[in-house]
Amino acid sequence: MKKLIRLYIDSYRGLSTEAWLLAVVMLINRTGSMVIPFLSMYMSSALDFTKPQVGMVLGCFGLGSVCGSWLGGWLTDRFGNYRVQASSLLFTVPIFLVLPYFKTFESLAAMVFVLTLIADTFRPANSVSVARYAKPENLTKAYSLNRMAVNLGFSIGPALAGFLATFSYDWIFYGNAIAALCAAVVFIIVFKGRKPRNHTEPLLKADRQRAEGDRNAYTDTPFIIFNIFCCLFSMAFFQLLSTLPLFYKEAKMMSEGQIGILLGFSGFCIVVFEMLLVHAVEHRFTARQVMIYGTGIAGIAYLMLNAPYGIPWLYVSMFILSIGEMLTLPFTATISASRATTNTQGAYMGFNALAFSAANIFSPYLGTYVAEHYGYQMLWFGTAAVMLFTSIGFAWILKKM
Repeated sequence: MKKLIRLYIDSYRGLSTEAWLLAVVMLINRTGSMVIPFLSMYMSSALDFTKPQVGMVLGCFGLGSVCGSWLGGWLTDRFGNYRVQASSLLFTVPIFLVLPYFKTFESLAAMVFVLTLIADTFRPANSVSVARYAKPENLTKAYSLNRMAVNLGFSIGPALAGFLATFSYDWIFYGNAIAALCAAVVFIIVFKGRKPRNHTEPLLKADRQRAEGDRNAYTDTPFIIFNIFCCLFSMAFFQLLSTLPLFYKEAKMMSEGQIGILLGFSGFCIVVFEMLLVHAVEHRFTARQVMIYGTGIAGIAYLMLNAPYGIPWLYVSMFILSIGEMLTLPFTATISASRATTNTQGAYMGFNALAFSAANIFSPYLGTYVAEHYGYQMLWFGTAAVMLFTSIGFAWILKKM
């Protein structure tokens, strides 16, 4: 027990105060993660949308995320990460409040696009903020701490949303709005006027000529290929937020409360184990090795869903999927930040966020289409196959990078 406690302490050692404060803001924001995990069930149960309509609305979610990720990176390089994060958090509040009043397919699709366009400008700005405040030797740990906060919030949010949905789906939108507002207030109080460790001013109009040696994220060929594989990974992985809740409800006959707890279990696993796991592997294996193994493990988790076992087996599958996530996602951010120069961190982190967001355009529609026409068993076989192909792709491109 003493060795385990010492290992926990070592895994958090060296993290800056600002990294912890950013994690607190992220925790508050993600505790309100109620809408997205239940959006597919809300549309199918409360609004009677067909599966293709559910997939298309979630595709609009992805399209907004793509645009928001690009816009967030562009704005961050010009106005700084503080302004972008504060604005994003504040502007999402009224959208969450009015979203329950849009009940037609067309109006909800448009509002979901607007919501994610604004909300996802936060992501590249936040990633740059972590890089600016973290100690260079602890960059991966800082990203892992931020992800731990995300997943701690995600372990609370869906469980709370499952409870609220038993009364009315409208309450999950209001809960998300309250969390975003609280996160905005805390972020502004804590970070207004605080100078980063690795300080650079936003580029003024007269100084936007790219410095000698700076790479352009959108013409960096190895990085483009890397992001294509990140997109493929997320197309498979993010079935977690689209078809997996439907699978639990329709194929396994689980209630909203049971689904919320199972989805929250994923966040709980990451909170407990991610920092330990990253601490254990980051100096023993290369980022390339870790991402190869992590992607393969995630594929195994989805393949396990085809086994004809009960709810305990679903928890085992979710635990293994969480391990794959812990081994893959922190290192994508580290690789992107390390590839960038100081003047291009916003663009690089935005491009990487865009790769994950782009998957949300196609992933929900493809997942719901396959489930509707070929069944969930074929969907999980296909998801596992994509993960295996992506693992091979990471092995190839990271060796070149």
